[in-house]
Amino acid sequence: MSNQTPHKPHSLAVHYLGLAERFVLTLIAFVLVILAVLLLINNVVLLFHAVVDGKLADAAVEILDGVLLVMMTMEIVYTVTLSLETRKLVAEPFLVIGIIAAIRRTLVITAESTRLESNPEAFRSTLLELGLLAFIVGVMAVAIYIFRKSPESKADQEAEEAIAND
Repeated sequence: MSNQTPHKPHSLAVHYLGLAERFVLTLIAFVLVILAVLLLINNVVLLFHAVVDGKLADAAVEILDGVLLVMMTMEIVYTVTLSLETRKLVAEPFLVIGIIAAIRRTLVITAESTRLESNPEAFRSTLLELGLLAFIVGVMAVAIYIFRKSPESKADQEAEEAIAND
């Protein structure tokens, strides 16, 4: 006689809900990839026009902001794909997305802050926001470090490597 508990079969409703979840996540991933490609094309066109018009310095922040948005979108696609493959929601990619978003906002604020020097109150608020963004990036980086040191993370990393090798 075995010590193992018998595997309880899932109900039909749970099975179909699981299929529906995978279908919706797959559609979300496709929509996000299309969005990322369109955003990237838009940024390439902006870059081309900025170079041709000799206004690259003026358009650089907007282009960088757009490219970082593409990176965030693709990181979300990676997260959705990982969720489909492992059937688990992994926290680390969301932390990476948060760090990219905070850095993106920091770059935009920094580029626009030169216009705020004449308004001390707005400039002070901008500095406060930059400080909070730096704190958030630090907290998320520490969270990623702690997450990677956890025993559960080792199994997640092995699953990611198996997916990458397929």
